[in-house]
Amino acid sequence: MTLLRRHIRPEDWTPAGIDALEDNAFDVVRSSNHRSVIAGPGSGKTELLAQRASYLLQCGVSPRPQRILALSYKRDAAFNIAKRVSARCHPEQAHRFDSFTIDAFAKSLVDRFGQALPPEWRPTPDYDVVTQSRDPIFRDFLRSLSPPASVGTYADIMALSVKTFEKRWIVSLPLSSRPVANPSPGEWAADQFWQAWLHGNARSFLTFAMIGRLATHLVHTNPMVRQAVQLTYSHLFMDEFQDTTQIQYDLVKALFLGSNTGVTAVGDNKQQIMRFAMAMDDPFTAFEADFKAERTPLQNNYRSSPDLVRIQKILARAIDKKTIKPASKTAASVKGSSCEVWDFPSVAAEAAALAAYVESEMKTYALKPRDFCILVRVRAVNYMKVLAPIFAGKGIQLRNESETVGDVALQELLGEPVSEIVIDLLRLVSAKRAGRYWTDCLDAVCFMRGLALDDDGARAKVAAGLDKLATDFVATHPNPASSHAEAETIVKTLLDFVGHQSIVSSSPDYRQGDWLAKVVVAVSLHLEVSCKTAATWTEALDVYEGEHAVPLMTIHKSKGLEYHTVIFIGLDDDAWFAFQSQTKEEMCGFFVAFTRAKQRVIFSYCAARGNRAAVAPLYTLLGSAGVKTINKATPWPPF
Repeated sequence: MTLLRRHIRPEDWTPAGIDALEDNAFDVVRSSNHRSVIAGPGSGKTELLAQRASYLLQCGVSPRPQRILALSYKRDAAFNIAKRVSARCHPEQAHRFDSFTIDAFAKSLVDRFGQALPPEWRPTPDYDVVTQSRDPIFRDFLRSLSPPASVGTYADIMALSVKTFEKRWIVSLPLSSRPVANPSPGEWAADQFWQAWLHGNARSFLTFAMIGRLATHLVHTNPMVRQAVQLTYSHLFMDEFQDTTQIQYDLVKALFLGSNTGVTAVGDNKQQIMRFAMAMDDPFTAFEADFKAERTPLQNNYRSSPDLVRIQKILARAIDKKTIKPASKTAASVKGSSCEVWDFPSVAAEAAALAAYVESEMKTYALKPRDFCILVRVRAVNYMKVLAPIFAGKGIQLRNESETVGDVALQELLGEPVSEIVIDLLRLVSAKRAGRYWTDCLDAVCFMRGLALDDDGARAKVAAGLDKLATDFVATHPNPASSHAEAETIVKTLLDFVGHQSIVSSSPDYRQGDWLAKVVVAVSLHLEVSCKTAATWTEALDVYEGEHAVPLMTIHKSKGLEYHTVIFIGLDDDAWFAFQSQTKEEMCGFFVAFTRAKQRVIFSYCAARGNRAAVAPLYTLLGSAGVKTINKATPWPPF
């Protein structure tokens, strides 16, 4: 295979890997100005960014040696974008695409240039990132303070809310505004906290929100940092922009406002479900005003059937009256209603009916377990305890994908490069006929090692290494791991084959902190559990990936995913306890849950779990869309 030497003329460029783009999407892909893209559910937001990256790289619009920077809210979203670009572009081009979470990007700036911060804001080089609950820490800190009379009394400090201390006081202001002159008790306490965590110990302690503020201050106080970033990146992509926090937006503005870097922000304000995590009220309006960005809506929905899209339109208008009418590009493939609310007299009746329904639908439409998803608002483990035994009685396995393995969420773990390469290699070395895994593993290892496509000698060595790895593995581990120690040994052997430096270079998140170590531990733990009930390696790896299990997860974990049928359990006041106090965000969460479905949505209510007075507006809204509520006191079948 030869190296890439020529660019495609812009007028000759066509999308790769898909049939076509809608007109507005094609316009965004080829745009030369800042764009604010309002992209509804199923519109292909990730694909749009991947195609834009392809266009910029393949046509030389992003000239070598400049790169493209993609910033996402979640780690799995950052990984998915990078993966799609790799599938759409020549490797030489894809290597110039950097995809980070915005927190990881801010941390990389502080890690690289943080010692250039003014002394009063300079953390120690070996600072610790605090990610666990801070409420006890804040409570103890506030109790330790003795404010001067000019600030207030001890009672004033004790009156500060622990739960909002970080959001309202610690990171509410840019560091250029600190310390505050004539501070209020909250402002004074926040200034004291900053100095205590930066300089009160041999090692500094920071939260990601604090790191974001430090990164922005670094850019403001060191123009060379700003210039270096602008010279590095010709274009910036902002994914899931609706969940951007003020801290994150301030950093982006400090880096790129007024520069030649083209910014494309993509998201959907109807899917903003991170307000509790400091998301801005309306980042799109702020971005459009500051960057003079052109707003472009996407209309097509490639995920959901026409009837589901019809209902989605009504739900969307309840959140944003300016929402454009979506157009479904997917045909209906099921009989009967596309959406219903089912009322059950007891949780036992509910579990039995839902298990029977999934069993029947799998047979009727030749569906697999992972074509279904059970969504809950909160406390997934409680629903799992009730549902799992009943589903198991039907031969259907449930898996709680909201649970954590070690310090890593299971759903997040499955998308990690370390997890993926371990499973790919295990599929290869344990299979009797490994042909279908061979090319994938060879390409993945060569990519992670940074080997050129025309380096035949190096690639041949990797191929020989894979042969030896498979031979040795079959001799030492013919059966699934029988202990944690064996699982650890297997994971270490496979990662040693790839090489530590190659693994570190495969993901920006592995280059700082202890995230890589946490992921490796989680892979070993999950592999151990997956092997316990498996007779063969194929069975163990299927369990690891949840190949034959119906996923159960919270709304927040479902963001960005899609399923043939979504069953939402718990449309009641108990599950939606914040509906009346946070109506807009909860409406957005409801919208996210509904829009995961391709063909069918079932809402399940059981009076034994709670009333539905507070969430009555949701039932009214569904009723206005023609969704029927069915009393399931009568025996199954449901349709």
